[in-house]
Amino acid sequence: MIQIQPELKRIEELRQLLQQASYAYYVLDAPIMEDAVYDQLYRELQQLETQYPELVTPDSPTQRVGERPATHFTSVRHNIPLYSLENAFNIDELQAWDQRWRRQLPTTDGVKYVSELKIDGSALALTYQDGVLVRGATRGDGVTGEEITQNVRTIRSIPLRLNFDGIEPIERIEVRGEAFLPLEVFKQINEERQKAGEQLFANPRNAAAGTLRQLDSRIVARRRLDFFAYTLHIPGMDDASIANTQWEALELLQKMGFRVNPNHQLCESLAEVAEYYKYWDTERLNLPYMTDGVVVKLNAFKLQEQLGFTQKFPRWAVALKYPAEEAPTRVENIAVNVGRTGALTPLAEMRPVQLAGTTVSRATLHNSDRIAQLDIRIGDTVIVRKAGEIIPEVVRVIKELRPADTVPFVMPSHCPVCGQPVVRESGEAVTRCVNASCAAILKGSIEHWVSRDALDIKGVGEKLVHQLVDKGLVHSVADLYDLTEAQLCSLERMGEKSAQKLVDAIAQSKNQPWHRVLYGLGIRHVGSVNAQLITEKYPTVEKLETAKQSDIAGIYGIGAEIAQSVYQWFHIDANQALIARLGNTGLQLAAEETATMGESNQKFAGKTFVVTGTLPTLKRDEAKALIQKAGGKVTDSVSKKTDYLVVGEDAGSKLAKAQSLGITQLTEAQLLQMLTDE
Repeated sequence: MIQIQPELKRIEELRQLLQQASYAYYVLDAPIMEDAVYDQLYRELQQLETQYPELVTPDSPTQRVGERPATHFTSVRHNIPLYSLENAFNIDELQAWDQRWRRQLPTTDGVKYVSELKIDGSALALTYQDGVLVRGATRGDGVTGEEITQNVRTIRSIPLRLNFDGIEPIERIEVRGEAFLPLEVFKQINEERQKAGEQLFANPRNAAAGTLRQLDSRIVARRRLDFFAYTLHIPGMDDASIANTQWEALELLQKMGFRVNPNHQLCESLAEVAEYYKYWDTERLNLPYMTDGVVVKLNAFKLQEQLGFTQKFPRWAVALKYPAEEAPTRVENIAVNVGRTGALTPLAEMRPVQLAGTTVSRATLHNSDRIAQLDIRIGDTVIVRKAGEIIPEVVRVIKELRPADTVPFVMPSHCPVCGQPVVRESGEAVTRCVNASCAAILKGSIEHWVSRDALDIKGVGEKLVHQLVDKGLVHSVADLYDLTEAQLCSLERMGEKSAQKLVDAIAQSKNQPWHRVLYGLGIRHVGSVNAQLITEKYPTVEKLETAKQSDIAGIYGIGAEIAQSVYQWFHIDANQALIARLGNTGLQLAAEETATMGESNQKFAGKTFVVTGTLPTLKRDEAKALIQKAGGKVTDSVSKKTDYLVVGEDAGSKLAKAQSLGITQLTEAQLLQMLTDE
């Protein structure tokens, strides 16, 4: 031990520095060091812990991601039950709650309330022993939950070690809070799932709950969950010795390193609570996360203790919910769409109705299980709402209004497009057409191939794809590269100039990089980001074709499910024939050689760019490619991590946000100058 004492001291120093930096960045939103400095310190800590694995501790910043997938979750009993809250749905019901608790006490003078936004996520129970996170668990039934500690560790706003500076250390602490997905992250996840042919999450709450129960913590880490703490318990100790009120407890949670929702308010009267509720009824729509109401608590812990609990609820708190915007409408038809992965998705076609400022006429019914659960039929009157104010969903059927002649809806046993039998695999909720020649699958695969993030072939839209398939001109994506000007001129509304432009655009797509080709193949579960990760590991199609499934799964960010899908796809004879044809057309099935590219060419290494607006000469994808070739990273949204904003005309909100954050702005000319400067 004497020999490694200096290293131990350095490890402890690095952990403290990184924990302070994470707290400043994720909780205070006030970074104290550059990203490059953080990365350098993090790598140093990783190297030391690799050299001295016996010194790795659960609270080390390196332990947030990368654990092996769990095989199952263990049920655990909560040390302190997680009670539900009584619901109130308007001010009258809030006043009735207030009157009830007041009748329980001899005097209620000087009572204050704490109003907090009710975050629409998934409740977590966190346990800290001697300041170190030792357990994270789901709410479950309030008494028993599931132990998901390794997933909880991936949430950056949850401290792995508490900050006791200026606070007397506490042996055991229980913290309650809400894990949630920011709306922007939720949108990105659903876009990735849609591109990969996967079922979309209905709302951020379901996505957060599903994420927390992933067996692979690497998936949890990629989905960037956030967390707000709202309750502090200290078992075996009078809370009043640490904090006398809920307000003081929230301040203490912040000092310890937790992120607390900044919009809580101390209210002197119930009238102030009502004003708070009314204010956030509209303002919540501007928040970057979902909230479905307000939690109202009596501030003084002494009053909370006196009032206690009913069998289900604390008497001293209530959830004042905002009513979900719902509307009745009539189901005029139930259609079944076939996607590019062969998934059959039932869709309710309804009489148009206004919801959350938009006209809704269709709502997904997901699968046959959901149809059976709703018992929905053509002709039914249903209640529709915007799930998470994003995706229309059918909430329930008003069976009292059901016409007498309706019949239960049954999913088709054969594909509605090609007529071949469909299958539903064991353990899956989705019914699929498995006929690779199905026109719907073919059309979907071609539309995916020509899409912006794949081969980006301009001018090949949905209508043209349908014509090409219906007329028998295209039977696979490889056939696109055999199309002639004469064949295209035979299509409706297609002149010689348009036909030539299309032939040229298709030929131009042969220059797209290998990772775009891989994404364009439409392999199930493989999104554009996953495709880049895979091609970084396997820079040629030959290397990927011969790769072991376990090796693909070992790529950080990929995992077993994606690896299995990729491996199986490349071991199907028809797909191998397709790859051979694509290679013969001249498509890029290997990454550009980068070994000869010196460090001096990586001008933008470690720098993050956002491109916005219309540039004078470059397309946005061209500017992105130039930046990436110089070692830079390009993201879609502006944040404090952004180094440069490349600005064109009609820049919009990204420019305003960059200005507020003090981010350097570049014109196209300045960007090109930076690239050419020695």
